[in-house]
Amino acid sequence: MHFIQAKSILSPLNGMNLYRGCTHGCIYCDSRSLCYHTPIPFEDIEVKQNAPELLEQKLAKKRQKCMIGTGAMCDPYMHCEKELKLTRRCLEILDNYGFGLAIQTKSDLIMRDIDLLESINKKAKCVVQMTLTTYDEQLCKVIEPNVCTTYRRYEVLKEMQARGIPTIVWMTPDLPFINDTEENLQGILSYCKDANVKGIIKFDFGVTLREGDREYLYDAFDKYFPGMKEKYQNTYGNAYQVPSPNRWKLMKQLKRFCAENKLLLDNECFEYMRAFPVHKNDEIKEAFSTQGEFDF
Repeated sequence: MHFIQAKSILSPLNGMNLYRGCTHGCIYCDSRSLCYHTPIPFEDIEVKQNAPELLEQKLAKKRQKCMIGTGAMCDPYMHCEKELKLTRRCLEILDNYGFGLAIQTKSDLIMRDIDLLESINKKAKCVVQMTLTTYDEQLCKVIEPNVCTTYRRYEVLKEMQARGIPTIVWMTPDLPFINDTEENLQGILSYCKDANVKGIIKFDFGVTLREGDREYLYDAFDKYFPGMKEKYQNTYGNAYQVPSPNRWKLMKQLKRFCAENKLLLDNECFEYMRAFPVHKNDEIKEAFSTQGEFDF
């Protein structure tokens, strides 16, 4: 872990990353790709220690309230956050200034800040996004080794539901020949239904591989899934897009599930998360503007 003084914290589309790198150890992580110029090694977390000050300066100058997004590239609740509390300090600032929040994580450390999430949601809007990829708990411990398992994340979604905080599930990625199965899909969808999530982000069934994350995944394959690296190389070569052979069947099932349960899907989720509630004449109306957009 190393500390830097960042020059800015909000992107032009109101997204922020307080850290760079990650310690969750997910074997498929696209953020390891060398094109992102993240720290090497990836676990050497870059901490933007002046992020709260930069955020407050930026929000104080904004003429219009909007949604702020975080968690697109690096999880805001990786292990060092427990001690550093950068994410919590930024949530306090968002809460104080009345801005909305769309936050994405795999970690149950988010429960530490549920008081702030609830407050932000009451004053403006807070959307919690949780990544669920693997229904099988033992397989989850292999694929996402250093973070809480899928069942625990489901419990977090249930607690958010109890507090009235809307949730979105990122059901990505799938590793072809490993967790791209009907059983895996149905298991995760059962969690989504029981937790009454607002929507699901999926787009496709498969995984993307680039220089940096491909090598890390293949090393994990050699360790945990003997012969899988060769199967990927023979099937996909060095392709960036690595689609599941079951993609069409699984996507059909997902779309049917979302339609039957009136869930938002893919781009509908982004539109929902970008929309900041505007209070006028004691009625809440959804206002969608470019100031409310952010990166994911």
